[in-house]
Amino acid sequence: MSKLLDMFTQARRAQGSSGMGFLGKNRPETKPKAAALVVELVSADASDAADAEAAIKAGADGLLFTWNGKDASWLDSLKSTVEAAQTSNEKAIFGLHITGGCQTLGRENLEHIKEQGIAFIVLPLTAPASLLAQQVKDLDLVVTVPMREGDLYPLFIRNLTAFNTIAAVQLDFGLSKDVGKLTIEDILQYRAVREAVRYPALLNVNADINEAEAYTLITLGIQAVVLSTNQIDDKSRQQIKDMRELLEKVHHEEKDTRQTSIKL
Repeated sequence: MSKLLDMFTQARRAQGSSGMGFLGKNRPETKPKAAALVVELVSADASDAADAEAAIKAGADGLLFTWNGKDASWLDSLKSTVEAAQTSNEKAIFGLHITGGCQTLGRENLEHIKEQGIAFIVLPLTAPASLLAQQVKDLDLVVTVPMREGDLYPLFIRNLTAFNTIAAVQLDFGLSKDVGKLTIEDILQYRAVREAVRYPALLNVNADINEAEAYTLITLGIQAVVLSTNQIDDKSRQQIKDMRELLEKVHHEEKDTRQTSIKL
């Protein structure tokens, strides 16, 4: 199983602490969650090792770095950043959101990205279709799926399922600030697109969503939420911690609801 898909699976399982002797790497006990938590570092200095390590310590299951495709030397700094973050959680995984320069990417570039410790890349729909054929071992491909109007859009976007090199999708639904205003009809439209793509899905969320909004997002059948931040300071650390606890609470209450339904 790929590291990305393994993260989705492990998020819903409780894991005990580990460590052996003074030299063992300690891993804190974790509770199961409704979805994995990925923190996207979107600033130009997002490869800062201290920020990456702090995000993992705060409770992120993985990190997503943002790259505009222009500064190739920037990629070389990722390896030390990834290694520093993994000292806090060896199971954490790392992705690269490529926002530009996709036309110049080839297999050699993708191999180089993987060598920096990156387990998955996120590409827009406007990226060259040839990238779908550039299979690189241990580097998963995630495609961004925007929400567009039109009854035929779910049928159109369903064609993505024809490509077996795609591991997951990132749903760009623009829901980060409007979850509480969604109607039943709205959520059905989003759900239609979600069902059409079928792949495991990541969804961007706002840091201050409440419990009711979290339940609404979970109805979309997502496997991970993405929390974006420019830097890891005291405020963002608390946001990561709060989001993790919210996902744990939603999972626990979902489990209780299912068990009650079975008994009835």
